[in-house]
Amino acid sequence: MPNLASILVSNQAHNPLNTDIETYTSDPIKGDGYYGRSDGLHTVVWNLIGFCGTITIQGSLATEPTENDWVNIKLSSDTSFSVDTTGSAIIGSVSQITYSTSTTNAFAYNFTGNFVWVRAKITNWTTGSVDSIRVNL
Repeated sequence: MPNLASILVSNQAHNPLNTDIETYTSDPIKGDGYYGRSDGLHTVVWNLIGFCGTITIQGSLATEPTENDWVNIKLSSDTSFSVDTTGSAIIGSVSQITYSTSTTNAFAYNFTGNFVWVRAKITNWTTGSVDSIRVNL
């Protein structure tokens, strides 16, 4: 049975008085690989309020990761697809999601991997807040 773990909660907000573009990296949470699970199927959900910036989910296979041990995880959703020349839909995946205009909504993406650790990285954060980022384990 999957468990829901919080990567980020408590309305982390960009300081509107600070004109610098911000970067935020969450604390890592234990992933499937830490618990010895083998399915590696995950869904990550984030809730945004007036957010502009880029969100990346990262994973590591190291038991005690250094900054060089993290990789960007490919995310997919039912809305990230393209159509090939035969007319068939191809479900796509991306390693980061960029919101270039103020966005308020909840978004869900899937990923597969037996990562020991998982974390969120937010870059180019210019406005708004991230209410939460949660992943099932």
